[in-house]
Amino acid sequence: MPYEWVIAPKAPETSGAFPRSGEEDPLGRLHLWPYRSLPRRGFAAFIGITCLLLALPLIGLLGSPVLWALLPFLVAVVTGMWLALNRSYGDGEILEELTLWPDRVTLERHGPRGRRQSWQANPHWVRVTLHRSGGPVPHYLTLGGGPREVEIGAFLGEEERLALWPELERALSRAR
Repeated sequence: MPYEWVIAPKAPETSGAFPRSGEEDPLGRLHLWPYRSLPRRGFAAFIGITCLLLALPLIGLLGSPVLWALLPFLVAVVTGMWLALNRSYGDGEILEELTLWPDRVTLERHGPRGRRQSWQANPHWVRVTLHRSGGPVPHYLTLGGGPREVEIGAFLGEEERLALWPELERALSRAR
């Protein structure tokens, strides 16, 4: 699954004496990222095989001026595919990090090209909502608390969001 609990959620200390914010270890930390169907090694292999397959028909044209007329177009095709796939990788470099402390919950989203967004709220007021319909994706998952509601894991598959929902609810109930 394209998410993992880096620090598994654990029950908070029951004595009521928590260290000040920023000094204690988090109760839980969740990392989420988009699924990659084509890893970097597959990307390199795809470009290499495409170049090889485009070069095979050119063998019969060696020594002819037609080869030089076709070559710029073939180079443009390979360059275009490389640029498009590379852009797709850049757009998919997203990491969401949910961190639970006894006194706050933070969600940081590290988006493509260095874009960062953050949200925090008191865990006592945070609610996890699964919107079965009406969202941008089926089974849209949001965290609400404080003045706004934020999405979490919109890039996950439908089954993954359904599996994440009860895990988030359990982790938040332990943080309370």
